[in-house]
Amino acid sequence: MAEDQEERTEEPTAKRLSEAREKGQIPRSRELNTLVLLLTGSVVIYFFGDLLMKNLWSLMEADFRLTRHDLFEDRAIIEHLVQDFWIAVKLIAPFLLLMALVALASPMSLGGWNFSHEAYAPKWEKLNPLTGLKRMVSPQALNELVKSLLKFVLIGGVTALLFMHYFDDFLSLNRQSLEPASRRAGELIVKCLLYLCASLVLIAAIDVPFQLWSYTRQLRMTRQEVRDEMRDIEGKPEVKGKIRSLQMEYARRRMMEEVPKADVVVTNPTHFAVALKYDQSAMGAPTVVAKGTDLIAAQMRSIAQEAGVPLLAAPPLARALYYSTELEREIPAGLYLVVAQVLAYVYQLRAARQFGGDTPAPPADLRVPDEFKQGPEA
Repeated sequence: MAEDQEERTEEPTAKRLSEAREKGQIPRSRELNTLVLLLTGSVVIYFFGDLLMKNLWSLMEADFRLTRHDLFEDRAIIEHLVQDFWIAVKLIAPFLLLMALVALASPMSLGGWNFSHEAYAPKWEKLNPLTGLKRMVSPQALNELVKSLLKFVLIGGVTALLFMHYFDDFLSLNRQSLEPASRRAGELIVKCLLYLCASLVLIAAIDVPFQLWSYTRQLRMTRQEVRDEMRDIEGKPEVKGKIRSLQMEYARRRMMEEVPKADVVVTNPTHFAVALKYDQSAMGAPTVVAKGTDLIAAQMRSIAQEAGVPLLAAPPLARALYYSTELEREIPAGLYLVVAQVLAYVYQLRAARQFGGDTPAPPADLRVPDEFKQGPEA
Protein backbone atom coordinates (compact mmCIF):
# COMPACT_ATOMS: atom_id res chain seq x y z
CA MET A 1 0.00 0.00 0.00
CA ALA A 2 2.83 2.36 0.87
CA GLU A 3 4.45 1.50 -2.42
CA ASP A 4 1.32 2.46 -4.36
CA GLN A 5 1.21 5.81 -2.57
CA GLU A 6 4.76 6.55 -3.72
CA GLU A 7 3.89 6.06 -7.39
CA ARG A 8 3.56 9.38 -9.15
CA THR A 9 0.29 8.78 -10.95
CA GLU A 10 -1.44 12.15 -10.43
CA GLU A 11 -1.22 15.09 -12.82
CA PRO A 12 0.57 18.15 -11.36
CA THR A 13 -1.68 20.68 -9.68
CA ALA A 14 -1.76 24.38 -10.52
CA LYS A 15 0.32 25.08 -7.40
CA ARG A 16 2.95 22.52 -8.43
CA LEU A 17 3.15 24.02 -11.95
CA SER A 18 3.44 27.54 -10.51
CA GLU A 19 6.24 26.49 -8.18
CA ALA A 20 8.03 24.80 -11.09
CA ARG A 21 7.88 28.02 -13.14
CA GLU A 22 9.29 29.98 -10.21
CA LYS A 23 12.23 27.57 -10.21
CA GLY A 24 12.70 28.01 -13.95
CA GLN A 25 11.30 24.58 -14.84
CA ILE A 26 9.30 25.02 -18.04
CA PRO A 27 9.01 22.90 -21.20
CA ARG A 28 11.52 23.84 -23.86
CA SER A 29 12.39 22.36 -27.26
CA ARG A 30 15.76 23.24 -28.72
CA GLU A 31 14.75 21.54 -31.95
CA LEU A 32 11.75 23.88 -32.33
CA ASN A 33 13.92 26.95 -31.69
CA THR A 34 16.50 25.75 -34.21
CA LEU A 35 13.79 25.10 -36.79
CA VAL A 36 12.24 28.56 -36.36
CA LEU A 37 15.62 30.29 -36.64
CA LEU A 38 16.75 28.35 -39.72
CA LEU A 39 13.37 28.64 -41.41
CA THR A 40 13.17 32.39 -40.80
CA GLY A 41 16.71 32.94 -42.06
CA SER A 42 16.14 30.79 -45.15
CA VAL A 43 12.87 32.53 -46.07
CA VAL A 44 14.38 36.01 -45.64
CA ILE A 45 17.41 35.09 -47.75
CA TYR A 46 15.15 33.49 -50.38
CA PHE A 47 13.14 36.68 -50.86
CA PHE A 48 15.72 39.38 -50.12
CA GLY A 49 19.04 37.61 -50.67
CA ASP A 50 19.35 38.75 -54.27
CA LEU A 51 18.93 42.40 -53.29
CA LEU A 52 21.43 42.02 -50.46
CA MET A 53 23.97 40.36 -52.73
CA LYS A 54 23.60 43.09 -55.34
CA ASN A 55 24.29 45.79 -52.76
CA LEU A 56 27.28 43.90 -51.36
CA TRP A 57 28.54 43.28 -54.88
CA SER A 58 28.28 46.97 -55.67
CA LEU A 59 30.20 47.72 -52.50
CA MET A 60 32.87 45.20 -53.46
CA GLU A 61 33.21 46.72 -56.93
CA ALA A 62 33.64 50.17 -55.40
CA ASP A 63 36.43 48.80 -53.19
CA PHE A 64 38.44 47.81 -56.27
CA ARG A 65 38.04 51.21 -57.90
CA LEU A 66 40.54 53.11 -55.81
CA THR A 67 42.39 56.17 -56.99
CA ARG A 68 46.17 56.41 -56.96
CA HIS A 69 45.91 58.83 -54.06
CA ASP A 70 43.89 56.29 -52.02
CA LEU A 71 46.40 53.52 -52.70
CA PHE A 72 49.36 55.49 -51.37
CA GLU A 73 47.64 57.32 -48.54
CA ASP A 74 47.35 55.21 -45.35
CA ARG A 75 44.65 57.39 -43.78
CA ALA A 76 42.54 57.33 -46.96
CA ILE A 77 42.61 53.51 -47.03
CA ILE A 78 41.56 53.34 -43.38
CA GLU A 79 38.75 55.85 -43.91
CA HIS A 80 37.62 53.89 -46.96
CA LEU A 81 37.54 50.62 -44.99
CA VAL A 82 35.63 52.21 -42.09
CA GLN A 83 33.09 53.68 -44.49
CA ASP A 84 32.63 50.31 -46.22
CA PHE A 85 32.29 48.58 -42.88
CA TRP A 86 29.42 50.82 -41.78
CA ILE A 87 27.69 50.44 -45.15
CA ALA A 88 27.91 46.65 -44.82
CA VAL A 89 26.59 46.84 -41.25
CA LYS A 90 23.58 48.88 -42.41
CA LEU A 91 22.88 46.32 -45.12
CA ILE A 92 23.11 43.30 -42.83
CA ALA A 93 21.73 44.89 -39.63
CA PRO A 94 18.00 44.40 -40.46
CA PHE A 95 18.59 40.69 -41.07
CA LEU A 96 20.59 40.30 -37.86
CA LEU A 97 18.00 42.28 -35.88
CA LEU A 98 15.20 40.08 -37.22
CA MET A 99 17.10 36.92 -36.31
CA ALA A 100 17.76 38.27 -32.80
CA LEU A 101 14.06 39.00 -32.31
CA VAL A 102 13.12 35.53 -33.56
CA ALA A 103 15.69 33.97 -31.23
CA LEU A 104 14.10 35.81 -28.29
CA ALA A 105 10.50 35.17 -29.33
CA SER A 106 10.70 31.52 -30.45
CA PRO A 107 10.86 30.11 -26.87
CA MET A 108 7.44 31.70 -26.23
CA SER A 109 5.85 29.13 -28.53
CA LEU A 110 6.48 26.46 -25.89
CA GLY A 111 6.30 27.40 -22.24
CA GLY A 112 6.12 31.17 -22.77
CA TRP A 113 8.40 33.77 -21.20
CA ASN A 114 9.73 32.98 -17.78
CA PHE A 115 12.27 34.89 -15.69
CA SER A 116 13.36 33.07 -12.57
CA HIS A 117 16.15 34.19 -10.26
CA GLU A 118 16.32 30.64 -8.88
CA ALA A 119 17.24 29.31 -12.33
CA TYR A 120 20.27 31.64 -12.46
CA ALA A 121 21.38 30.98 -8.90
CA PRO A 122 24.46 28.71 -8.61
CA LYS A 123 23.67 25.11 -7.71
CA TRP A 124 26.67 23.65 -5.93
CA GLU A 125 25.28 20.11 -6.05
CA LYS A 126 25.89 20.12 -9.81
CA LEU A 127 29.62 20.25 -9.08
CA ASN A 128 29.38 16.84 -7.46
CA PRO A 129 31.00 14.26 -9.84
CA LEU A 130 28.64 11.51 -8.66
CA THR A 131 25.62 13.65 -9.50
CA GLY A 132 27.11 14.31 -12.93
CA LEU A 133 27.63 10.61 -13.55
CA LYS A 134 24.03 9.89 -12.56
CA ARG A 135 22.83 12.47 -15.05
CA MET A 136 25.01 10.90 -17.76
CA VAL A 137 23.37 7.48 -17.33
CA SER A 138 19.86 8.74 -16.62
CA PRO A 139 16.87 7.98 -18.89
CA GLN A 140 16.84 11.65 -19.91
CA ALA A 141 20.46 11.41 -21.11
CA LEU A 142 19.64 8.22 -23.01
CA ASN A 143 16.69 9.91 -24.69
CA GLU A 144 18.90 12.84 -25.70
CA LEU A 145 21.48 10.44 -27.12
CA VAL A 146 18.88 8.57 -29.15
CA LYS A 147 17.40 11.85 -30.37
CA SER A 148 20.83 13.15 -31.39
CA LEU A 149 21.58 9.96 -33.32
CA LEU A 150 18.24 10.08 -35.12
CA LYS A 151 18.78 13.73 -35.92
CA PHE A 152 22.26 13.01 -37.25
CA VAL A 153 20.98 10.17 -39.44
CA LEU A 154 18.05 12.20 -40.78
CA ILE A 155 19.96 15.42 -41.49
CA GLY A 156 22.96 13.49 -42.79
CA GLY A 157 20.73 11.50 -45.14
CA VAL A 158 18.99 14.62 -46.43
CA THR A 159 22.35 16.35 -46.90
CA ALA A 160 23.71 13.37 -48.86
CA LEU A 161 20.65 13.32 -51.11
CA LEU A 162 20.94 17.07 -51.72
CA PHE A 163 24.64 16.74 -52.48
CA MET A 164 24.00 14.02 -55.05
CA HIS A 165 21.09 15.91 -56.59
CA TYR A 166 22.91 19.26 -56.94
CA PHE A 167 26.41 17.85 -57.50
CA ASP A 168 26.50 18.78 -61.20
CA ASP A 169 25.10 22.25 -60.45
CA PHE A 170 27.87 22.99 -57.97
CA LEU A 171 30.54 21.70 -60.40
CA SER A 172 29.20 23.95 -63.14
CA LEU A 173 29.86 27.05 -61.02
CA ASN A 174 33.55 27.08 -61.96
CA ARG A 175 32.62 27.58 -65.61
CA GLN A 176 30.69 30.80 -64.87
CA SER A 177 31.91 34.30 -64.22
CA LEU A 178 32.10 35.53 -60.64
CA GLU A 179 28.80 37.45 -60.38
CA PRO A 180 26.42 34.84 -61.91
CA ALA A 181 28.31 32.05 -60.11
CA SER A 182 27.84 33.82 -56.78
CA ARG A 183 24.14 34.35 -57.46
CA ARG A 184 23.66 30.71 -58.51
CA ALA A 185 25.59 29.46 -55.49
CA GLY A 186 23.35 31.54 -53.22
CA GLU A 187 20.24 30.04 -54.84
CA LEU A 188 21.53 26.51 -54.38
CA ILE A 189 22.47 27.11 -50.75
CA VAL A 190 19.05 28.60 -49.95
CA LYS A 191 17.28 25.64 -51.58
CA CYS A 192 19.39 23.23 -49.55
CA LEU A 193 18.61 25.15 -46.36
CA LEU A 194 14.87 24.99 -47.09
CA TYR A 195 15.06 21.23 -47.63
CA LEU A 196 17.00 20.84 -44.38
CA CYS A 197 14.33 22.90 -42.61
CA ALA A 198 11.71 20.52 -43.97
CA SER A 199 13.59 17.63 -42.39
CA LEU A 200 13.82 19.55 -39.10
CA VAL A 201 10.01 19.91 -39.10
CA LEU A 202 9.80 16.15 -38.57
CA ILE A 203 12.29 16.31 -35.71
CA ALA A 204 10.44 19.22 -34.04
CA ALA A 205 7.09 17.46 -34.49
CA ILE A 206 8.49 14.54 -32.49
CA ASP A 207 10.44 16.57 -29.94
CA VAL A 208 7.71 19.06 -28.91
CA PRO A 209 5.18 16.41 -27.74
CA PHE A 210 8.01 14.51 -26.08
CA GLN A 211 9.18 17.59 -24.16
CA LEU A 212 5.62 18.32 -22.98
CA TRP A 213 5.16 14.70 -21.90
CA SER A 214 8.54 14.63 -20.17
CA TYR A 215 7.85 17.92 -18.37
CA THR A 216 4.46 16.72 -17.08
CA ARG A 217 5.95 13.36 -16.12
CA GLN A 218 8.69 15.00 -14.05
CA LEU A 219 6.12 17.07 -12.14
CA ARG A 220 3.66 14.25 -11.48
CA MET A 221 2.64 13.81 -7.87
CA THR A 222 1.70 10.99 -5.59
CA ARG A 223 -1.82 10.87 -4.20
CA GLN A 224 -0.45 11.67 -0.78
CA GLU A 225 1.27 14.78 -2.11
CA VAL A 226 -1.99 15.95 -3.68
CA ARG A 227 -3.86 15.38 -0.40
CA ASP A 228 -1.17 17.18 1.60
CA GLU A 229 -1.23 20.13 -0.79
CA MET A 230 -5.00 20.44 -0.66
CA ARG A 231 -4.87 20.20 3.13
CA ASP A 232 -2.27 22.96 3.29
CA ILE A 233 -4.29 25.22 1.00
CA GLU A 234 -7.77 24.61 2.38
CA GLY A 235 -6.61 24.28 5.96
CA LYS A 236 -5.62 27.92 6.32
CA PRO A 237 -8.43 29.94 7.93
CA GLU A 238 -7.77 33.00 5.78
CA VAL A 239 -7.90 30.89 2.61
CA LYS A 240 -11.12 29.22 3.72
CA GLY A 241 -12.63 32.58 4.54
CA LYS A 242 -11.54 34.01 1.20
CA ILE A 243 -12.99 31.05 -0.70
CA ARG A 244 -16.25 31.26 1.23
CA SER A 245 -16.42 35.02 0.64
CA LEU A 246 -15.81 34.61 -3.09
CA GLN A 247 -18.43 31.88 -3.31
CA MET A 248 -21.00 34.02 -1.51
CA GLU A 249 -20.16 37.04 -3.67
CA TYR A 250 -20.48 34.98 -6.85
CA ALA A 251 -23.80 33.49 -5.70
CA ARG A 252 -25.11 36.94 -4.73
CA ARG A 253 -24.06 38.48 -8.03
CA ARG A 254 -25.63 35.63 -9.98
CA MET A 255 -28.82 35.90 -7.93
CA MET A 256 -29.06 39.65 -8.54
CA GLU A 257 -28.72 39.05 -12.27
CA GLU A 258 -31.91 36.96 -12.11
CA VAL A 259 -34.05 39.66 -10.45
CA PRO A 260 -34.73 41.63 -13.68
CA LYS A 261 -35.88 38.38 -15.31
CA ALA A 262 -38.41 37.60 -12.56
CA ASP A 263 -42.19 37.97 -12.93
CA VAL A 264 -42.73 39.43 -9.46
CA VAL A 265 -40.85 40.23 -6.25
CA VAL A 266 -42.83 39.45 -3.09
CA THR A 267 -41.73 41.63 -0.16
CA ASN A 268 -42.26 41.82 3.60
CA PRO A 269 -42.09 44.82 2.68
CA THR A 270 -38.75 45.74 4.33
CA HIS A 271 -37.09 42.64 5.83
CA PHE A 272 -37.74 39.96 3.19
CA ALA A 273 -37.78 39.82 -0.61
CA VAL A 274 -38.40 36.79 -2.83
CA ALA A 275 -38.28 36.90 -6.65
CA LEU A 276 -40.53 34.42 -8.49
CA LYS A 277 -40.46 33.36 -12.12
CA TYR A 278 -42.83 31.06 -13.97
CA ASP A 279 -42.39 29.76 -17.52
CA GLN A 280 -45.16 27.36 -18.48
CA SER A 281 -43.08 25.80 -21.26
CA ALA A 282 -40.03 25.06 -19.12
CA MET A 283 -41.18 24.90 -15.47
CA GLY A 284 -43.58 22.64 -13.65
CA ALA A 285 -44.28 25.31 -11.03
CA PRO A 286 -43.17 28.85 -10.14
CA THR A 287 -39.49 28.99 -9.13
CA VAL A 288 -37.64 31.12 -6.61
CA VAL A 289 -34.83 32.80 -8.60
CA ALA A 290 -33.63 35.16 -5.86
CA LYS A 291 -34.25 35.82 -2.18
CA GLY A 292 -32.71 37.79 0.65
CA THR A 293 -33.20 39.75 3.84
CA ASP A 294 -32.46 43.27 4.99
CA LEU A 295 -29.74 44.85 2.78
CA ILE A 296 -29.98 42.16 0.10
CA ALA A 297 -33.78 42.53 0.11
CA ALA A 298 -33.40 46.29 -0.30
CA GLN A 299 -31.00 45.77 -3.22
CA MET A 300 -33.44 43.33 -4.84
CA ARG A 301 -36.26 45.84 -4.55
CA SER A 302 -34.10 48.56 -6.10
CA ILE A 303 -33.10 46.35 -9.04
CA ALA A 304 -36.70 45.24 -9.56
CA GLN A 305 -37.93 48.81 -9.65
CA GLU A 306 -35.27 49.80 -12.19
CA ALA A 307 -36.17 46.77 -14.36
CA GLY A 308 -39.92 47.34 -14.09
CA VAL A 309 -40.56 44.10 -12.22
CA PRO A 310 -43.75 44.36 -10.09
CA LEU A 311 -43.30 44.54 -6.29
CA LEU A 312 -46.02 42.99 -4.13
CA ALA A 313 -46.07 43.56 -0.38
CA ALA A 314 -47.33 40.32 1.17
CA PRO A 315 -45.49 39.68 4.49
CA PRO A 316 -46.87 36.18 5.31
CA LEU A 317 -46.26 34.93 1.77
CA ALA A 318 -42.77 36.49 1.60
CA ARG A 319 -41.74 34.76 4.85
CA ALA A 320 -43.32 31.48 3.75
CA LEU A 321 -41.48 31.51 0.41
CA TYR A 322 -38.20 32.54 2.00
CA TYR A 323 -38.17 29.73 4.60
CA SER A 324 -39.76 26.94 2.56
CA THR A 325 -38.02 27.18 -0.83
CA GLU A 326 -34.34 27.11 -1.77
CA LEU A 327 -32.88 29.13 -4.63
CA GLU A 328 -33.64 27.84 -8.11
CA ARG A 329 -36.21 25.42 -6.67
CA GLU A 330 -39.90 25.19 -7.41
CA ILE A 331 -42.27 26.30 -4.68
CA PRO A 332 -44.00 23.56 -2.63
CA ALA A 333 -47.45 22.37 -3.71
CA GLY A 334 -49.05 23.91 -0.61
CA LEU A 335 -48.29 27.40 -1.93
CA TYR A 336 -49.57 26.82 -5.47
CA LEU A 337 -52.96 28.47 -4.86
CA VAL A 338 -51.73 31.63 -3.17
CA VAL A 339 -48.89 32.10 -5.71
CA ALA A 340 -51.39 31.56 -8.52
CA GLN A 341 -53.35 34.52 -7.18
CA VAL A 342 -50.17 36.61 -7.21
CA LEU A 343 -49.29 35.60 -10.80
CA ALA A 344 -52.85 36.31 -11.95
CA TYR A 345 -52.48 39.83 -10.59
CA VAL A 346 -49.08 40.18 -12.30
CA TYR A 347 -50.45 39.06 -15.68
CA GLN A 348 -53.35 41.49 -15.37
CA LEU A 349 -50.94 44.28 -14.45
CA ARG A 350 -48.74 43.42 -17.41
CA ALA A 351 -51.71 43.47 -19.80
CA ALA A 352 -52.88 46.84 -18.44
CA ARG A 353 -49.39 48.30 -18.98
CA GLN A 354 -49.12 46.90 -22.50
CA PHE A 355 -52.63 47.44 -23.87
CA GLY A 356 -53.95 50.14 -21.56
CA GLY A 357 -56.87 49.98 -19.18
CA ASP A 358 -57.45 50.17 -15.47
CA THR A 359 -54.63 49.09 -13.21
CA PRO A 360 -55.74 46.05 -11.21
CA ALA A 361 -55.74 46.23 -7.44
CA PRO A 362 -53.18 44.04 -5.63
CA PRO A 363 -54.69 40.90 -4.06
CA ALA A 364 -55.66 41.79 -0.49
CA ASP A 365 -56.57 38.43 0.99
CA LEU A 366 -53.68 36.04 0.39
CA ARG A 367 -54.17 33.05 2.67
CA VAL A 368 -50.97 31.16 3.45
CA PRO A 369 -51.46 27.63 4.88
CA ASP A 370 -50.63 27.39 8.57
CA GLU A 371 -47.77 24.90 7.99
CA PHE A 372 -45.92 27.55 5.96
CA LYS A 373 -46.27 30.37 8.48
CA GLN A 374 -42.67 30.48 9.70
CA GLY A 375 -40.27 33.09 10.89
CA PRO A 376 -40.76 36.12 13.05
CA GLU A 377 -43.66 38.46 12.44
CA ALA A 378 -42.59 41.71 10.83
